Amino acid sequence: MRLTVTGGGTGGHLFPGIALAAAMQERVPGTQVLFIGTSRLLDQQALADRGFELATLACGGVKGLSLGSRVRNLVQMPLAIVAARRMLGRFRPDLVFGVGGYVTGPVLLAARTLGVPVVIHEQNSVPGMANRLAGRLADRICISLPCQPPFPAARTVLTGNPVRQEILAAAKGERPVHEVPTLLVLGGSQGAHRVNLLMLEAAEVLVAEGRPVRIIHQTGTADEATVREGYRRIGVEAEVSAFIRDMAGVYRRADLAVSRAGATTLAELAVMGLPALLVPYPYAADNHQLTNGKYYEKTGGCVVVEEAGLTGEILGKAVSERLHNREELHTMAAKMRAMALPDAALRIVDECLRLVSSRSGKPF
Repeated sequence: MRLTVTGGGTGGHLFPGIALAAAMQERVPGTQVLFIGTSRLLDQQALADRGFELATLACGGVKGLSLGSRVRNLVQMPLAIVAARRMLGRFRPDLVFGVGGYVTGPVLLAARTLGVPVVIHEQNSVPGMANRLAGRLADRICISLPCQPPFPAARTVLTGNPVRQEILAAAKGERPVHEVPTLLVLGGSQGAHRVNLLMLEAAEVLVAEGRPVRIIHQTGTADEATVREGYRRIGVEAEVSAFIRDMAGVYRRADLAVSRAGATTLAELAVMGLPALLVPYPYAADNHQLTNGKYYEKTGGCVVVEEAGLTGEILGKAVSERLHNREELHTMAAKMRAMALPDAALRIVDECLRLVSSRSGKPF
């Protein structure tokens, strides 16, 4: 099996692609993977040491940009399609799998011109522009949760969101009981400045209560030093880093999360059964993080707290009420785990293999 995965720019796009590629390699031994992404540092860090062949494509999006930038990126598109066609022609994939982001467009268009089957995956409840367009090209559309607007029903399959193997493995063990409760703060792969500032204010509320707490905080690059110094000044035991590579490890150590509501993070929290206070990014395209969060909140495993009007005091009290109530945390954990689809990657692999077999006659 020769598989091309394309997408990138955020962890929410990258990690499902990584999970799908790893699941395909496990199902079909000897599978070779070409990952076509962006040149961003995040992509390079997340894909390092995965054993995939890597390529980058120079292209840009159009949504939310100035007129000049949109024109420049549209002019660049034909060159990107030619470059993608050259990459695919050399690699000769049996299937191209798109996970979202502007880099997917030229690759999927190139795949169609070469007659290569195309599958895409939409992580969010509101499809992004790239995937709305890609849905017109795809032979199969896999979704994590119900989408609005919906994709064509005949080509759409609800599979869930693939979660990396190391997180699936971590989820199988019993969560250790921590003497000092641990709060995990996540702002997405690039950090969340407003959440970072709110958490420093919330930490003062937790300290004022006099009950011990440990914090693991992923800040993004820009705020790492500021947040680390802030916790030191307040007197809170905190591990602060710009980017966390061992997410499985920190999920196991946490009792509660404060997080944005990206679809991939939500899928990982659900698999781990980790309760959460969700602060959706209010400027996400079509406010999709709020819709994501509300979908998960309905079972009671997490609580959505909208950023508008949120203060450090309100956040601190919301954290404290749950972090020091083990019975409630246990109940929320079970409800969060009920939302999980841990076999999502395998469901997508099945769809991909059925499609390739029907097109090529190759048995897998």
